[in-house]
Amino acid sequence: MDLKKAITKKVHQLKKHQFLFEELVKRDFKQKYKRTVLGMAWSVISPVLHFLVMKIVFTGFFGRDMPHYSTYLFAGNVMYSFFRESTTGGMNSLMLNKHIFTKINVPKYLFLLSRNVSSIINFGLTLIVFFVFCIFDGITFTWKFIFLLYPCVMLMLFNIGLGLILSALYVFFRDIQYLYDIFTMLLMYMSAIYYSVDAYASYIQPAFLINPVYCVIKYVREIVINGTIPSLGLHGLILFYTLLALGAGALIYKKKNHAFLYYV
Repeated sequence: MDLKKAITKKVHQLKKHQFLFEELVKRDFKQKYKRTVLGMAWSVISPVLHFLVMKIVFTGFFGRDMPHYSTYLFAGNVMYSFFRESTTGGMNSLMLNKHIFTKINVPKYLFLLSRNVSSIINFGLTLIVFFVFCIFDGITFTWKFIFLLYPCVMLMLFNIGLGLILSALYVFFRDIQYLYDIFTMLLMYMSAIYYSVDAYASYIQPAFLINPVYCVIKYVREIVINGTIPSLGLHGLILFYTLLALGAGALIYKKKNHAFLYYV
């Protein structure tokens, strides 16, 4: 019942500040492509170029005997790029808007959500390109593709939760941005984006499931490449990571909401 009241309250706050939220989204989107010749086209061009570079570099090492390696590589790159863009942008959301919430009493999570909207739009456009690549790679589209909604939605919510945590930490500890750069680089290598986990011993492979991003990538690959619906265990693990991030983020914001004003 308390959870229902909390959700209802947040929805009411969003409606109350709908105009501000829409203006924040427009501003963030315009700033991202300000003074660029191709503008929004970079949302598609950037991940595609990144994918092509990785394909050229790693195909000879890891993709010789792997069927649909292009799709395998692109799936990992798409999901990881969305995670990194969303959480990195979310980390700076409070500090970039301190001139607003120090003068006006507004829910501070609005700034994080507005930053995530542009990341979600970019992610959607990249997914379209990904599906086009799947066609050229000979992937058969089945009804099971509808299950891709699950990891995509869960990753969106996970990014918001982790963004809440990072943006709060960044207010108090500016060093977090440098630590997070190192962390995301390490996470990229641990997410099996361009190599297969099957190359490792069977007792080591479960250790990859500690990584929430890898869990999402694994889910997408099983649906798209293998045509199989992942196990209930993988569903539950992804849900656990998402709820953990959202719960921790919401708790930090609730406890440190007023403290932000004294540190920005």
